[in-house]
Amino acid sequence: MYGNLIFRQLFDAASSTYTYLLGDPASRQAIIIDTVFEQHLRDRALIEELGLTLIASLDTHCHADHVTGSWLMHQATGCAIGISRHYGAPVPEANLLLDQGDRVSFGNRYLEVRATPGHTDGCLTFVADDHSLAFTGDCLLIRAAGRCDFQQGNASRLFRSITGQIFSLPDDCLIYPAHDYSGRTATSVGEEKAHNPRIGGQADEQDFIGYMQNMNLPHPKQIAIAVPANLRCGKPEDGKVPHPAEWGPVRKSYAGLLEIDPEWVAQHLDTLCMLDVRQPEEIDGRLGKIPGARAIPLGELKGRVDEVPRDRPVVAVCHSGMRSGQATVILREAGFAEVANLHGGMLQWQQMGLPTEHR
Repeated sequence: MYGNLIFRQLFDAASSTYTYLLGDPASRQAIIIDTVFEQHLRDRALIEELGLTLIASLDTHCHADHVTGSWLMHQATGCAIGISRHYGAPVPEANLLLDQGDRVSFGNRYLEVRATPGHTDGCLTFVADDHSLAFTGDCLLIRAAGRCDFQQGNASRLFRSITGQIFSLPDDCLIYPAHDYSGRTATSVGEEKAHNPRIGGQADEQDFIGYMQNMNLPHPKQIAIAVPANLRCGKPEDGKVPHPAEWGPVRKSYAGLLEIDPEWVAQHLDTLCMLDVRQPEEIDGRLGKIPGARAIPLGELKGRVDEVPRDRPVVAVCHSGMRSGQATVILREAGFAEVANLHGGMLQWQQMGLPTEHR
């Protein structure tokens, strides 16, 4: 936590994108900034595991290098989708249009909106209410600044945005950008004023424009896909929400494991292969076993994986859902496509009064 703020910085390696989750500890309300479509299940799992209610999914700008996950987050949680009022095109999927001076509240906290165009017309910087943190998107990066050679880019406007809206913050205000390609996670206003090679030190507007106009960077590889998709806030063209599995209501945990709830499993036992990976003495103990479950201890699973049927989904189970999580990893490495971990294991199964048998 930063004081009375829940804060998480998440990373997408494919696009070098940072996603930020901020929450109010008292109300458990939260906002998320710059989500990535492919990381939706991870981000949603973290929100659920922290017990947060998502109020809004915000984008700092129309990204050219990845597709936002805002529409998916709205479908999953009902949160608002927040973008700049100057996004560059009508965006019917967005229901929170933001501009200079607006506030996005979550519980007892809020983010102040600052318009910082130059990389694109619709770039926003989100500043914490106490001016301790700022989320600058692609406007100000760590020892760099957003490129200005496409999508309404303008180096002169970017210079004024950085110097007027970001460098006016306290020197100890921490800067969190949307990207970093060198593994750096954060900087500060004072650092960038002093050491940013494009706009720091004694650089004036002409210095900055000259630097930015002579970078000769290649176009982002995903721009033809990302920009149209982001003008729909990440909504797929077919309007369908992708799921981690088609055979059942499987979800992915923040740890990356595929899980499924006991109640659904109990109703579909005849279509599943239940794989109990406990030791024999545990199966003979007070918790019993799920009717029809096949027993292979976790330590023997790699050598006995051919005993597990491949003609139906496999649900792994253990005492509490920990060892069985590793069993799903072993099965997926062995080529099993339809696999999930029983959430809560036999402990939760018994607590819910679901059918068991004893040997």
